[in-house]
Amino acid sequence: MAASDSRGVDWMRDCAAVVPCFNEAPTIATVVSNVQIYLTTVLVVDDGSTDDTAARSSAAGATVLRNPLNRGKGSALRIGLNHAHAQGFTWALTLDGDGQHLATDIPVFFVCAEKTSASLVVGNRLGAAQKIPPLRRAVNRLMTKLLSRLTKTPLADSQCGFRLINLAAWAKLSITTDHFETESECLVQFLRAGHRVEFVPIHVIYHSSTSKIRPLLDAWRWLRWWLAQ
Repeated sequence: MAASDSRGVDWMRDCAAVVPCFNEAPTIATVVSNVQIYLTTVLVVDDGSTDDTAARSSAAGATVLRNPLNRGKGSALRIGLNHAHAQGFTWALTLDGDGQHLATDIPVFFVCAEKTSASLVVGNRLGAAQKIPPLRRAVNRLMTKLLSRLTKTPLADSQCGFRLINLAAWAKLSITTDHFETESECLVQFLRAGHRVEFVPIHVIYHSSTSKIRPLLDAWRWLRWWLAQ
């Protein structure tokens, strides 16, 4: 497998956080502030929000990139990652804007990249799977099992959006999806390109707020993408 060179990386300087958001005004300022303890640059990609997500992100110190319309999490991720790469960052850390991912887990990703030379480090929630809502836990396990078969690689948690991504490797991929299936497509393409992928345990937090996932539509999009592989 191809390995990234993480020797001598100044994570605070060389890595940007990319936070795709849609109507996350209640939580985004806290997310930005917590991430800034570890990373100087936080890029919030406001995917057509109709609330104060953009204003609160900017007030908290983030750089805000805006989609005028809601185009999907995958589209927002591409915009943020491509922007980070164009700005000269060598790494990007992606996480959600709803507070589901703890900033205190961030150093674990850096340590893993340094020790393993992985080009993609993915958070693994399944070590505390009992904390995940039952339906989402079952879907996650099924998708992870199907992707493990597809890639002939044992995967731990294929659906987690908390990730550390080498941007030189990312820039060579051809991502075509726009929604929640993008994270699966990214994982598969990293493996097919021969890049090393590692998983690290992270905390599991689920709030009572409504998920942005639309179960039937997003499951169909994911299945359609998977069947095309």
